[in-house]
Order: sequence, then C-alpha cells, then structure tokens
Amino acid sequence: MERELRRPVEDDDLPFTTYIKNVPGIDFMKILRDNFEETPKMLYSWNDDQWNNRYEINKWNLKEVILHIVDTERIFAYRALRIARHDSTPLPGFEQDDYIPYLEIDHRSPSSIIEEYLDTRRATLSMFKNFSDDMMLYAGTAGGNVLTPLSIGFIIAGHEIHHLKIIRERYLGEVLNFGQ
Repeated sequence: MERELRRPVEDDDLPFTTYIKNVPGIDFMKILRDNFEETPKMLYSWNDDQWNNRYEINKWNLKEVILHIVDTERIFAYRALRIARHDSTPLPGFEQDDYIPYLEIDHRSPSSIIEEYLDTRRATLSMFKNFSDDMMLYAGTAGGNVLTPLSIGFIIAGHEIHHLKIIRERYLGEVLNFGQ
C-alpha cells in the first residue's frame, strides 16, 4: 500500500525550516533514495586535492563536510526512531562543530567515507520505510524543538541538499540555480 505523504508544517520546526523548504514536493524518501545513487557518483569523482580542499580558511574540508552530513543523519535518524517508538524523553541537542576535531580525517580514505555514507543512508531508508503513518506523525522533543519522524525525514533530506549546494558552488565552483 502506498503511503499518503504530506509536507510537515514548516512553522512548527522553526530552527529547521530552511532544510524542510529545501525538499521539493512531498516525498522526502525519493530525495534520500536519489541521493543514495547520485551523491556517491560525485564523491568518487573527486581527487585527493578536492577531498582536502577548504574554500576558505577555517572552513571544513570536503572530508569533514561529508562526515558532518553522515553524523547529522545518524543523530536525526536516532531521534526519529526514539520519537516513532513513543519515547517521551526529551532528547538533547548537539553541537556540530564539537564533532569535527574528532573525525580523525587524516586516517580516513575517501572510499571509507563513501562507504560510511552509503551504510548510514541504507539504514535511514530502511528505518523510514518501515515506520507506519501513525509513527511518522507522533511528536517528540529533540534539542528543545517539537519534531515528528516526518519532519525529521525532511530535515535529513534538506540538510544534505543544503550541503550539496554549498559543495557545488563553493568547493567545486559550479553555478547552480535549483529553479530559484
């Protein structure tokens, strides 16, 4: 049976509205599946200089950006799981910049980063695919914000879109308009 999809109410998730708005239409799962196919193609095309590139001093290099996408997806997927299972415990926020020094990127090959991206996305897709409609709409608190697994799915997809746009524009120098 096909799930009846809808967009989350964007005003309900003010800190994450930008990410939700990045997702076109109502099917965040399509974005996650499409990026599961397309993002690795882009990542495999980068040479070592590109992987280590920072578009500005004190900005993350591409290894750090991709691992940030992975870490954020894991954290938000965990939140979605807890909320979908009706865990009413308020979940803490996280400070993304505190994670970067501990990525140990000097010991990470591009292929290991791509593999981690794929493993994480595969798990995220499986989890959301198996949530019922009721589970997708149950509300919980994470980082002081009321979220649903539905809104979290949009946040994960929109967060990746946000960073892919920055990668293409600032790191790779592509000119994009994304229909805007």
